[in-house]
Amino acid sequence: MLGVKIICVGKLKEKYFSDAANEYIKRLGAHCKLEIEELPECRLPLNPSAADVESALLQEAERIELRLPSNTAIIILCVEGKMLDSVQLSQMLQKFAAYGKSRLCFIIGGSIGLHQRIKDRADFKLSLSRMTFPHHLARIMLLEQLYRGFKIAEGSRYHK
Repeated sequence: MLGVKIICVGKLKEKYFSDAANEYIKRLGAHCKLEIEELPECRLPLNPSAADVESALLQEAERIELRLPSNTAIIILCVEGKMLDSVQLSQMLQKFAAYGKSRLCFIIGGSIGLHQRIKDRADFKLSLSRMTFPHHLARIMLLEQLYRGFKIAEGSRYHK
């Protein structure tokens, strides 16, 4: 069974996000071994300087790097990533598994994004859209698309 780890900067605080995440976590249990790890987001002053942002991103990158599993494909969510439709995402999941990557690690940055150091380590950069979404919503969208991707691979009617 494919192992999927999602590293998220920031915690789900709102109940509606937690409820949605828990529903997809439950559904994904039949398709993969899922692990979600939440890391604290660095606090920034009200009007942060470029140096403040760089420092925060670097601290978050160091925390992420400590939690990256070995022998895993690293997939980051970022605006400059490649946009895939649901079928293409499903094919990508299958392709990684076919090439011997039994573990995938998705990384979702916080409200200020991800440090370039993390971006440089990525095996794949994925964009959910050209639009900007709150990182909490991006997590729910990723969970749903992972579930959809597994259902597409098995030929289910979930994806119409």
